[in-house]
Amino acid sequence: MDCTLIGAPLQIGAGQLGCEMGPSALRIAGLRTALEELGHTVKDIGNVSPRPFAEMPHPNKAVHHLGETVAWVEALSTAAYEHSRGGMPIFLGGDHAISAGTVPGLARRAAELGRPLFVLWLDAHTDFHSLETTTSGNLHGTPVAYYTGQAGFDRYFPELAHAVPTENVCMIGIRSVDPAERAAIRRTGITVHDMRVIDEHGVAVLVRSFIERVRAVNGLLHVSFDVDFLEPDIAPAVGTTVPGGATFREAHLIMEMLHDSDLVTSLDIVELNPFLDERGKTAKLLVDLVSSLMGKRVMDRPTLAG
Repeated sequence: MDCTLIGAPLQIGAGQLGCEMGPSALRIAGLRTALEELGHTVKDIGNVSPRPFAEMPHPNKAVHHLGETVAWVEALSTAAYEHSRGGMPIFLGGDHAISAGTVPGLARRAAELGRPLFVLWLDAHTDFHSLETTTSGNLHGTPVAYYTGQAGFDRYFPELAHAVPTENVCMIGIRSVDPAERAAIRRTGITVHDMRVIDEHGVAVLVRSFIERVRAVNGLLHVSFDVDFLEPDIAPAVGTTVPGGATFREAHLIMEMLHDSDLVTSLDIVELNPFLDERGKTAKLLVDLVSSLMGKRVMDRPTLAG
């Protein structure tokens, strides 16, 4: 497969600075080499840059970095559209606000192909605030509401040509939801699997069900992977740690199943903060997980005895 690595080093919402270094950390951890060793052709176009921007005021005084966010959304939407032609774009974040740009660009591509776009959201958070409901003003908490066409973004974010239907979004790993988000999501068709559902049913059943839905309509599948989806003990390099996340094996199983489905056409990796990492532990784990998504098998992995 032809893969394109695209850096998106934006830092607009996280409480602790550092995730703007995420793209570099993933590169240093050997992402390109790992993919090439699996037989993929890999191109790294470097980092996307936003256009010059001015700050934009908003009635919700908590909102900050709005002008910068809009500039990034525009740049990443264009990049996602352009680099999804005939290959798989892999976006290296940066905080999760990048998905407000990547997903609309991919939805545009899917519409041209006459195929529906689905999104698998692997995250501790739903990121379903609007500009009006966010109390922190951190806009990495808004991308899902935006790209599914919810109210509260008009006259600020770019107008959506192709919103993703809420029925096409599946969230797995959720364990931190604000009341406003909870109320808004209940009015939609989004599938939300929190950690209790994983505990009761296991991730395989949940992922398989979603894959079958995508396959039934010949959909394109975008995976958006936030580091805080994982248990903090195995992935400490994130500014929004929430205890009780996915285990090492659960995460690898999801990635292996996604590879077997042959449906994934694009990927976000977000919220990696190498400043908080332990000797590159999280970055290396993410490279290994992406490798699983792209075809690495258990039998290919070295053991301590080997």
